[in-house]
Order: sequence, then C-alpha cells, then structure tokens
Amino acid sequence: MLTENLMRLTVAGGSEWVMYLLLALSAFSLYIIGERGLFLHLRAQKLDLWDAKLRPLINAGDTQKIAELAKESKDPILLAATSEENEHSHEATEKIVASALGRERLHMQRRLGFLGTLGSNAPFIGLFGTVLGIIRAFHDLSIGDQEGTSAVMSGISEALVATAIGLFVAIPAVMAFNYFQKKVDHTLSISEALAQGILANRMPTATSGKEA
Repeated sequence: MLTENLMRLTVAGGSEWVMYLLLALSAFSLYIIGERGLFLHLRAQKLDLWDAKLRPLINAGDTQKIAELAKESKDPILLAATSEENEHSHEATEKIVASALGRERLHMQRRLGFLGTLGSNAPFIGLFGTVLGIIRAFHDLSIGDQEGTSAVMSGISEALVATAIGLFVAIPAVMAFNYFQKKVDHTLSISEALAQGILANRMPTATSGKEA
C-alpha cells in the first residue's frame, strides 16, 4: 500500500518540481554571489588604500599618525590594534585584535556556507529528479503500447535534464565559494599584518609602562 501511494505521488509529480527547486536555488545563489562579490571587493579595495598609507608610517614608527589614520579608517581590526584602553598591556591588545579578526571573518563569510552547501548537494538534488523522471518513464512503459514506448524515451531524456541543471547550479556555487574563501583569507591576512605592525610599534610603550 505504501509503495503504491509513493508510486502515485512519483508519477504525478515527476521531476519538474525538482527543476523548479533547482532554478530557485540558482537564483538565490546568484544573488549571494553578486552581493558578497561586491562587498568583498569594496572591503579589499578600502583596505589596500589604508595599507598603502599605513605601511610607511609603521616602518617609520610614527605611532601618533598611525593612531590618527586608524581612527579615520574606522576599520575594526586597526581600531583594536590602536586601542588606548590597553596601551600598557600588549598581551591584552593582541587578544582584542584576535577577537576583532574573528568577528570580521564571520562578517565576511556571511552566507558563504549556503554556496558551499549548494555546490555540494545540487548534483544530488538533480540526480534525485532524474531518478523520479526515470521511474515515471518506466511506469509509462508498463502501459505496453507503441505510444507509451516512444514516450519513455522522451521521459528519460527529460529526466536527465534535472541532473544537468543540478551541475549547472553547483559549478558556479563551488567556484564562487572557493574564490570568496581565498578573498577573505587574503584580506584578513593584510589586516592582520597591519595590526601586527601597529602592535610592534607599541611594544616599547607597553614595556616602559610595566617598568614604571
């Protein structure tokens, strides 16, 4: 009884609803790719600008100018590295910077998990649609007439479209996910390098504060 009920649902629904699901997921993934791509591009572009300004000051040891530019940048990681509340505790400031880096990573990786999950599972969703289509095609074959036989071939070819759509959805999602992850790592590496440079310039101040 259960098998017969499931068969009726499979034959009635076929693989079309799976294709519509994949197309909807594809549209949402394209939105995420566009939104995250623009966000990460602007974030990296802004950071490159402050990196060019701060590196000469870090090399020169101009802590006052560094602090002014860090406040002007409003970058959470640079602000954490120049935190005045912990200027006599180098270890505390390093922890604040590590915390800021962690929060920024979470912010930059927002919605990327969806792309990774979609890229891994879209081919299986498409394969599921193909299986449903093949089941429906063989059900039509059980009718036994000539028209049913030709309909089977057409049904199988249509069912394979679901697998193709699944791959079509998965490939851009995986490529975008890998690219954005590398972009996040690269951007945070620059932020961390700047923060470490700022902290290195503050070490004498922290040491003198402890000795006092």
